Amino acid sequence: MITIYHNNRCSKSRTALGILEDSGKEFEVVNYLQNTPSVEELTAIVKKLDIKAKDLVRKTESVYTEKYKGKDLSEEEWISTMVEYPILIERPIVVSGDKAVIGRPTENIYTILSDQD
Repeated sequence: MITIYHNNRCSKSRTALGILEDSGKEFEVVNYLQNTPSVEELTAIVKKLDIKAKDLVRKTESVYTEKYKGKDLSEEEWISTMVEYPILIERPIVVSGDKAVIGRPTENIYTILSDQD
C-alpha cells in the first residue's frame, strides 16, 4: 500500500496527490499536520528515505529559523522536533513498503509507482 504524507496547503503536495490519483493505484492519505507521525513512524520514514533526519526538516519555516537554525541536534532530537512541530516535515512524502521519496520534484513519485508494477 502506498501512503502519502500530505499538506493540502502545499502546491507540490497537491500535485503529488494528483499523480497518485491518476495512477489508479490504491493509496492512503495522511494529513501529517493533523495526524502527526509518531517518533517511531518518523524514524522509519527517515530510514526508508535513506537520509539524515535533519535533511527532512523544512529550513524555511519560521519555527526552524527562530529556534533551530545553526543548532547541531542528534538524529533523535531532530525527529522529536519534527514530531513536536510537524510543519517542519518536508512534504510530500510518499512511502511504499521499504522505500520512500520526497516529492520534490514531484517526478520522484514515479520511482515509487514503477516499483508497484
